[in-house]
Amino acid sequence: MERVVRERMTTQDSEAISPQTLINVRPVVAAIKEFFGTSQLSQFMDQVNPLSGLTHRRRLSALGPGGLSRERAGFEVRDVHFSHYGRMCPIETPEGPNIGLIGALSTYARINPFGFIETPYRRVKGGFVTSEIKYMAADEEENYVVAQANTPILPDGRFRDDRVLVRRSPQAASLEDLKKMLEAESFFGATTDIGLVTPDEVDFIDVSPKQIVSIATALIPFLEHDDANRALMGANMQRQAVPLIRAEAPYIGTGVEARAARDGADLILAKDDGVVESITGATIVVKYENLPKREHEHKLSKFLRSNQDTCINQVIRVKEGQKIKKGDLLADGPSTDEGELALGKNLLVALMPWEGYNFEDAIILSERLVKEDVLTSIHIHEYEVDARDTKLGAEEISRDIPNLSEEILADLDDRGIIRVGAEVGPGDVLVGKVTPKGETELTPEERLLRAIFGEKSKEVRDTSLKVPHGEGGKVIDVKVLKRAAEGDDLPGDELPPGVNQIVKIHVAQKRKISVGDKLAGRHGNKGVISKILPVEDMPYLEDGTPVDIILNPLGVPSRMNIGQVLEAHLGYCARWGWFDEKNNKTVGANPVRGTESKTRPSTPPATFVATPVFDGAQWDEDDQAGSHPTIQSILRNLNPESVDGKRMIGEDGKTVLRNGRTGDAYDNPITVGYMYILKLNHLVDDKIHARSTGPYSMITQQPLGGKAQFGGQRFGEMEVWALEAYGAAYCLQELLTIKSDDVLGRVRVYEAIVKGDNIPEPGIPESFKVLMKEMQALCLDVEVISHEGKQVELTDLDEEVFTAVRELGIDISRNERGSDADDRERERRREKAY
Repeated sequence: MERVVRERMTTQDSEAISPQTLINVRPVVAAIKEFFGTSQLSQFMDQVNPLSGLTHRRRLSALGPGGLSRERAGFEVRDVHFSHYGRMCPIETPEGPNIGLIGALSTYARINPFGFIETPYRRVKGGFVTSEIKYMAADEEENYVVAQANTPILPDGRFRDDRVLVRRSPQAASLEDLKKMLEAESFFGATTDIGLVTPDEVDFIDVSPKQIVSIATALIPFLEHDDANRALMGANMQRQAVPLIRAEAPYIGTGVEARAARDGADLILAKDDGVVESITGATIVVKYENLPKREHEHKLSKFLRSNQDTCINQVIRVKEGQKIKKGDLLADGPSTDEGELALGKNLLVALMPWEGYNFEDAIILSERLVKEDVLTSIHIHEYEVDARDTKLGAEEISRDIPNLSEEILADLDDRGIIRVGAEVGPGDVLVGKVTPKGETELTPEERLLRAIFGEKSKEVRDTSLKVPHGEGGKVIDVKVLKRAAEGDDLPGDELPPGVNQIVKIHVAQKRKISVGDKLAGRHGNKGVISKILPVEDMPYLEDGTPVDIILNPLGVPSRMNIGQVLEAHLGYCARWGWFDEKNNKTVGANPVRGTESKTRPSTPPATFVATPVFDGAQWDEDDQAGSHPTIQSILRNLNPESVDGKRMIGEDGKTVLRNGRTGDAYDNPITVGYMYILKLNHLVDDKIHARSTGPYSMITQQPLGGKAQFGGQRFGEMEVWALEAYGAAYCLQELLTIKSDDVLGRVRVYEAIVKGDNIPEPGIPESFKVLMKEMQALCLDVEVISHEGKQVELTDLDEEVFTAVRELGIDISRNERGSDADDRERERRREKAY
């Protein structure tokens, strides 16, 4: 571009010169289009919940143009490096081929003007910690001695201890420094940069213990008690939590929830001090005191579809006439509760096996969670159809569709588009559309009609938009985009060439929790629901309270994510309150079961506890510093939960549970507590799939694979071995022929089933014919010889098959979209995805 400008400056007349004549904008437009259209770093935003959007915006990638490729990136590049401290999270990174190449910005990190990541430190002067903040890049930090954030500090800013644990770059130390260190017995090893020094030698101190981790990781309570691999899964799975109908903040948080929700940009906050003037279902009008425009109307997002088909819905949290301050919450968004991030639900968990149903991390749920819509979410699907110009004429969106009864068209309006509010199921027509057919020879009647009326009744076929197999719900929105007609005052919509009209239909589904859905805690403790038990069959506490969810205790020791057990203990205490020995006061009300708040059923009377990352509650006195009580002391002083003042849980956090079916007590005490459980965006409704007759691949004549292609399941090599081991010869023969790619056999079997005859003998699979053709293409003379020694001619189809096909009305000439092109497209998309 610069070269072109220079050339034009020399060639053009100096008097007629102007920026418009010098600068060609096309290279800039092309560069912008290329980046946003095709770049690996231009991604479809993750909008499952507010946290997923926030972390996607803070993502760091080593891939893309000018970066690394997955294949060439070795272990060293992917590994955690000391310069990541406070800049990139050592925990949050994807599992799989991108591990270590895609990271997340740490909590307080920022990008400086030169593109380097900086992290903040507090300056230490003469052994005193000041409030001065200095941001440093990794190379600058190497020149200083830096202390940890959880180093004990007295109220006046001095360090409590004579020796302070610090880190320092060994190569930065001079010989004199090393001599001093040896004399002071604070020697840094040649390979380590950790050591003890006096307070005077400290230059900086970390601003917070959570500055080394990302936002998603900082939301995991008791992170310090979890193995890093499981913490990685916990951080990643929080991004997959679907917004539930009623959000509920966690009893045990880390203190980051409110800030994460505000920065997630899904809340509506007050712009200044003022008063709420009026409220409607979709707007809040606020009269501000100091803004130039006094009255401001905040519009709510109501039941909008996100990129991942989850529901974006904002709920008002203020009343008319209420006085508000700047930054106050006006409306909650998806997965937020009173301005705090609320990705899941607090559920009463028991860690015990139950009749083998929680084998291999499976989960048992109480039916209460289904009936009361505790884990119910709303999902919105978008269906789109366009009317194009074809060679035979324009397609038309219309209610007048051939061969459809009035009953099927009952919910369509005059335009042929479904009405808002209609309940639809698989195969129902959403938008009626007809496409012109080719000219055919006219019958005498049609010739007569044409002679009388001068025009033929058009031949059209039904190409309507229908609800896909296995889906359905309620129509909540209809959008029609079309070009401006002649004489219209308003401009039309910008549509692709050849498209006259586009109709988009939004269909909402309410999905209750069901067997096969994936649940997870915040500690990487994930599982699939294997059984939903009636409430009366669930194990119950001594006072009759049934548990909500049963997890397998074998999922804890080998995974080394003990944080989930501590969360369950402290969660139970937070639910009922306790007496604080250190500060001599009762924390939380002393509610009795059955007296929950009727105004907000989603928020039982509980004490919300924050246990920050690396600086939270500890189990016993040996670990705990300061005035905060330990989990052990809280369990010891727990408020009684029952009406008669009896305690249900012992000091070790365990209790005697009773069998819901027999009423007998289980042999051993069982850990019971409240754990925060997330419903992940891996729902059985999206994955379950069944097929009878459907599309086949053009070359192999085998069914396509995958749900998107309405394909079958691959019966692969290992599955064949299993049947071979059992000697199931006829099952194998069927699977490899008539259930797969024996074209003749398929038609004959279909005919036999329709007519009620016996299943005929299978023929030769198409894949065998393809193999023969490929070998013949390599100039190998391949022939098939029968057991009588005669050559067998492999014909494509014989006459009796065509006869049967005509009788049964099967269209075997139809080649659906071939799998090969689809596979290539899917691979390309997968490559583009991070």
